[in-house]
Amino acid sequence: MLLLAACENDPLKMTEMQSTTALATESSFPDSNTLLLIQRKKQQMVIESAFARRTTPLRARRLATICYDKTDGTVFMPFDLAEIALAETGGHRLSGTAVSSRGALGVWQLMPTRARSHGYLPRDMKDDATCAEAAVRELYSKLEMAQGNLERAKKYYCGQGPQADAYMRKVREVRREMQTDFERQNEKVALAETLSKFH
Repeated sequence: MLLLAACENDPLKMTEMQSTTALATESSFPDSNTLLLIQRKKQQMVIESAFARRTTPLRARRLATICYDKTDGTVFMPFDLAEIALAETGGHRLSGTAVSSRGALGVWQLMPTRARSHGYLPRDMKDDATCAEAAVRELYSKLEMAQGNLERAKKYYCGQGPQADAYMRKVREVRREMQTDFERQNEKVALAETLSKFH
């Protein structure tokens, strides 16, 4: 059993609120749903690469697919779920059996009480897909507390105080890593498209 010193995701009472930042969509060709699908698929590929730097390629692919599937039909993108996994257990090979010193469980490090609040048993957190479902529900509850501010919701996922501040530094670090990979991927696609025009 792997022990981690991870963040707690106990419920918080927050008085400071911030308005949401909505994603703008355009009606163009291709339509916004197609563009969103393309964006989500590109994120899945980047997540798989980021995960593969920390665990086996097979596990990286499985977890990246989970990030894609469990955010489908939600307000979240695959990157949102991946950032939490990387911040929580990225340093521990994204282990599904990870347990923090405070008792947080699984890849997405849900406290047993928070897992139960979403209808799951603590033992369910060993299953990556179930843990991801619980993490999405937890993130929704934190998003409500944060009045739609996703950055703050991710911080609340961890808790509050210095530990939450350190956690957000990790989240931003893995976000930069994935964003850099995403931009490189886009550059490769653009280059390939340019070269194909000359052949």
